[in-house]
Amino acid sequence: MRVITRLNIGGPAIHVSLLASRLDPARYETLLVSGVESSDEGNMLELGRLPPVEPTIVPTLGRAISPFDDVRALARLVSLARSFKPDIVHTHLAKAGALGRVAARIAGVRIVVHTYHGSVFRGYFGQRESAVYLGIERALARITTRIVAITSGQKADLIGLGIAPAGKIVEIPLGLDLDQFRELPSREHAIAALGLPRDGRYVAIVARLVPIKDIPTFLRALARVTESVPDARGLVVGDGPERRAVEAIARDLGLGDRCRFLGWRADLPNVYAASDVVALSSLNEGSPVSVIEAMAAGRAVVATAVGGVPDVVDQATGMLVPAGDHRALADAIAGLLKDPERRAELGRNGRELSVRRFGSDRLVADIDRLYADLLGRGTG
Repeated sequence: MRVITRLNIGGPAIHVSLLASRLDPARYETLLVSGVESSDEGNMLELGRLPPVEPTIVPTLGRAISPFDDVRALARLVSLARSFKPDIVHTHLAKAGALGRVAARIAGVRIVVHTYHGSVFRGYFGQRESAVYLGIERALARITTRIVAITSGQKADLIGLGIAPAGKIVEIPLGLDLDQFRELPSREHAIAALGLPRDGRYVAIVARLVPIKDIPTFLRALARVTESVPDARGLVVGDGPERRAVEAIARDLGLGDRCRFLGWRADLPNVYAASDVVALSSLNEGSPVSVIEAMAAGRAVVATAVGGVPDVVDQATGMLVPAGDHRALADAIAGLLKDPERRAELGRNGRELSVRRFGSDRLVADIDRLYADLLGRGTG
């Protein structure tokens, strides 16, 4: 029984749907349970970006804290677990991780696994709130058989924060369906499909428009880039509660038609095919999906050195800059726009790394080994 808070736009939804659809059906029967995303988060199933899965929806399971809804969601998860009788409950994201793990133990499930896809301990909340969440996660870890970290940096954080001992944590990198990015449409086709002017060099950012993604720093960097690269243009691919605010910032910076807000797109191969550089300006990240996809598409990336990003990007595959430093971000982007040979080299290296480390086949094999080990040991 696999439980995720919601199938909103992002890597966790891809990750869980790949596991639900590609684990050997002769050996695993999977029930995928999901909550509901908010109206501005987007849904990966509706965008057609997930393999064919049919989740069981728990309407009261969502990201926001609501004592009444949370109790109802817990009761429903307990009922599903008692009916399905899983050998393993595997939870993903914070809310599903809390309610799903408690429900599993109430229902008597002997193996409980939780994957951390990011961290709520840095960049999301104030010091007091972070301390509360930290205490909750330490308590939940005690009823968890194994914890999955998706990067080595995240594993070190979980150990350092005292959430769980090293022996309880296993590192299994994110897995994505990268085949669609290995053979891109032509640049001309992609630019036409996106409705873009043909005379420009494009810098894309693919992200939810929320504070943690720090889109204003990307926009300030883009404005600075256009001073030395006059034909540079920006593409902001995504949506969220900050959209109006960041569009206003773009106007105030005088970007005008030099920055297009494209919303959520199902045709990301077109976005990467049209782009010369892909950027990431986040203040915190688990494993950066857009960066991994861009690398698989052979595109040079510039990203902030936060969270799990340095576990993905190094000097051979892209460029790292400090978070919140629009000048450093701009200088790195402008340097790559002016150096096509360097862009091509980074793109080649990034493609080889991303397909090898973050492909769906590797993910399924790693999770299969974890489950087989836990089932063989009879650990509970």
